[in-house]
Amino acid sequence: MRVVIVTESFPPDVNGVAHCALQTARHLVERGHAPIVVAPATAAGNGPDAHAPCPVVRVPSLPLPGYPQVRVALPSRRVAAAITEHRADIVHLASPFVLGVRGMTAAARLGIPAVAVYQTDLAGYARTYVHAGEAAAWRRIRSVHAAADITLAPSTPALRDLEAHGVPRVRLWQRGVDTVRFRPDHRDDTLRRELAPNGELIVGYVGRLAPEKQVELLAGACGLPGVRVVVVGDGPSQPSLAQALPGAVFLGRRTGDELARIFASLDVFVHTGPFETFCQTVQEAMASGVPVVAPAAGGPLDLVAHGRTGLLVPPRDEDAVRDAVWSLAADPELRAAYGAEARRTVEGRTWAAVGDQLIGHYTDVLAGRAVVAA
Repeated sequence: MRVVIVTESFPPDVNGVAHCALQTARHLVERGHAPIVVAPATAAGNGPDAHAPCPVVRVPSLPLPGYPQVRVALPSRRVAAAITEHRADIVHLASPFVLGVRGMTAAARLGIPAVAVYQTDLAGYARTYVHAGEAAAWRRIRSVHAAADITLAPSTPALRDLEAHGVPRVRLWQRGVDTVRFRPDHRDDTLRRELAPNGELIVGYVGRLAPEKQVELLAGACGLPGVRVVVVGDGPSQPSLAQALPGAVFLGRRTGDELARIFASLDVFVHTGPFETFCQTVQEAMASGVPVVAPAAGGPLDLVAHGRTGLLVPPRDEDAVRDAVWSLAADPELRAAYGAEARRTVEGRTWAAVGDQLIGHYTDVLAGRAVVAA
């Protein structure tokens, strides 16, 4: 199949949309298909995409006001031109919002089937950033995804949300995890001594530092005796979090094998954001054999088995986060049991397995179009 992946973000960006688009492109190439990627230009311009497994077409973009790490594509004819020139069989729209809408329009005009992948809780972001606009966000989501042949949701809560708001033809497509890179034997005692020189229990968060992630909920855990909070990531909230989380260690953005070493060296992983449609970092922590504390909302509901692989807590509840961390801190045997079960749970969730599921969705869409055409 000749596939055009139109994505709102792509490496060197570090986020769930970029990572999933990269893994999708890699898997398609490995299975003998011919993908190309259309993505916003980076801050450095249209340099070579050495990390990419296939050609990348970069569209002019501007930084998002107040959050320059996120770039938004500008109107461009390159999207339609790329789809036409590649002679696409199918268009894959990764978290369509701006660039993806243009991809959807071009695919419809050219009569090419489109698969839309829902990855970003825009309604939740509207509540967080503008304290309004949730209904408008859902109207946009519905209008964009209704035009696709199918919409792929990353978790059962996301699927239910989409269906409840009138999005048709929704299917479940979860995310994979690199179980070779993220594994328990990357635990590093030297790193642990650097992060917690007095032998503290290491509680980590990995992700963007932005208001919707609500990382400030770790403040209670920072106050626990014998606990060291470690924060990995960057974003506009970093200055305020440095004040809100006294004693926490901020490591900035880390990737690749270095990130895997950090994950495996944690004693507990905590995710705080309530707006996750999936939550890849939870899955990476589980692959690393680390018990998880996460809000009982969105993607973590599918990932964390409460009382077996970690603990689910009420969203936006700092006291509940603190109490969950403290209960795990007090019981090393429970932490070990949760971590071992977490690793076992995700061992079959490889990117190859979920990539083959995606190709199956493509095949179903193409077959459906063939039936209609006949």
